[in-house]
Formats: sequence, structure tokens, C-alpha cells
Amino acid sequence: METTSRVGAQGAAPGARSAEGVPKARRTVDGYLRAPFPWYGLDEAFTGPRWLMQVGTSADGTVQHGSTGHGDEPAIRPEAIGAPAERERFAVVVTVAASPVRRSGDGTGVLDATTVSSAAWLAGSGLLAYTWPPQLDHTLRDDWLDQQTEAAFVLADDLSGRDWTTLSLPVDGVPMPFHYRESEFGWVLAGTTRAGVHLGAYGRGMSAYGLGFAVVQDIAAYA
Repeated sequence: METTSRVGAQGAAPGARSAEGVPKARRTVDGYLRAPFPWYGLDEAFTGPRWLMQVGTSADGTVQHGSTGHGDEPAIRPEAIGAPAERERFAVVVTVAASPVRRSGDGTGVLDATTVSSAAWLAGSGLLAYTWPPQLDHTLRDDWLDQQTEAAFVLADDLSGRDWTTLSLPVDGVPMPFHYRESEFGWVLAGTTRAGVHLGAYGRGMSAYGLGFAVVQDIAAYA
């Protein structure tokens, strides 16, 4: 069973509260262009809007993962939660560079290996960034988010557990197996590719069963 260190996963991931809540004006293609691995998005069957999100880097500035958005840009404003939020239709694709256990760039520690569980963790915590129950008091959101993020980590660390099912989706035109789960907040899936990266994805209002993934030929087109 593949596992993901809690410290390693959190260090590699942008925090759920800030992961994808970056104002659009601050999202630039620069970080994506520095990545030594290919980026993935939905394949050409998806004809809706595409947009950049944010990359995650190691302490030495090496790009380790990042996300591309498709469809409606989900709101995280509390006044937007409720009926309007339920109408949002989006899917986010998370690309994670596959890597073994290795020394950190500054030589002061060890970085955990990235696995399919890493992609599942990033996708699960990413979905939570847009989830805020309308009945939840403003001051309690941090506690709720901490609890839900911990649950997402536990689920990602047990992809063979009963909370996950499997489905096959095309990646670069070739059917590949994915781990998949649904919740009241949306859906999450995780798998791998033949291009040396793991894929995570999450969304709401769009069926995961009809998705396909492909290498992004021009990441600037998302900007």
C-alpha cells in the first residue's frame, strides 16, 4: 500500500486555505514554465473555460506540483455558498511530479517520495478549499477545515480502503485506472500516467466518469 507522510504531504502542498484561493490577477504562467515535468489538463473533449491555479515548490524553488482549472471558477466567499455554489461546474486537475525519497536541495533533510496517494491528498485538500457549509459560523471555519483536511489525509493514505472505488479514464488516449470517491462536497480521484507524473483531480457539478486527461501542449493558453 502506498503511503504519504503527513509532514511530507503538507510541506509539498499549498495549504487548503490558500491553495487555490489566489486572486486571478496573481496567477501567472511563470511557475508552470519552470516545471521539469509535463502538465496535465482535461483533454480536447472539454471545450469550456480553462484557467491557471497555483504551483507548489520545494524549499529550493523546484516546482513539484500544480493545478489547472476547467469550467466555472469556484467561489470561496461565504456569501457565495449555498444555492449559487451548487450550480458551479468545475474540474481541477492536479499534476504531481513522481519522485523517490531524496535529499532536500539544501542538504538539511529528506523529502518523502511522491505517490498516487500524494495526488489524492492534494486533490482532497484542494476540494475542501472551496467548501464551506452555509450553516457554519465564520469563526468555526478553521476548526472545521482542520478536521476535514485531516480526514482527507487519512483517506488518501488508504487508497485500497472501502471509501474508494476504481474507474478507468483515458490519459493521453490510453485507458488508465483511477481511485475515485464521492462526498457531499464533490468528487476526488487519483491515478498515474506513463509520463512520470501522478494525477489528482477534484470537482463538482461535472461528472468524473466522462472525463479524459491529456498533456497540456501550451500552458500559456490557460493564463
